[in-house]
Amino acid sequence: MSASRRILVGEFGRPHGVRGLVHLRSHTAEPAAIAGYGPLSDEGGARRFVLKWLAEGLVQVEGVTDRDAAAKLTGTKLYVDRDALPEPEEDEFYLSDLIGLRAETEAGEVLGTVAALEDFGAGSVLTLRDANGRETLLPFTKAVVPVVEVSEGRIVIVPPGEVEVPPQPGEAESVDTPRPRRPSMRRRSGGRDAA
Repeated sequence: MSASRRILVGEFGRPHGVRGLVHLRSHTAEPAAIAGYGPLSDEGGARRFVLKWLAEGLVQVEGVTDRDAAAKLTGTKLYVDRDALPEPEEDEFYLSDLIGLRAETEAGEVLGTVAALEDFGAGSVLTLRDANGRETLLPFTKAVVPVVEVSEGRIVIVPPGEVEVPPQPGEAESVDTPRPRRPSMRRRSGGRDAA
């Protein structure tokens, strides 16, 4: 594993008050743990930030003492070197370690590689990219991804079947969905809109 590999661990939000405090979205399992990883850096690696965790989602950033300076940090993503993170326990892994792993079926058929793993609030979503560059999104669940072998460089995928939702009692078998009406784009005659 490369020593220069960096992992996204948080993002600065809006300022809080006038003394330079900042809201922080922490991506670590324990939100306050983000302050214990030492100096964090921005996406380019040029700026370093030392944090002091104050309360749930609120931090003090070393050198930031007023609201204007705190506001300039809004949206800055925070990274840490992968080597600064503790090694995972047996049968555990960091989601970022899955990027680049080979994805295959239980029969060994290669489906592609893991291109991304994101969580939009309803659970993690795995993005696979095949040899032609096509992407497939799959839920990152134990049922769909039963085997994760980071040391072997692979994950096993059990593609979910299509889900058919039968009509509920009282619903018609074939319901015509009404088409939404769009407002007409008529112009008034006369004035500036006249042709």
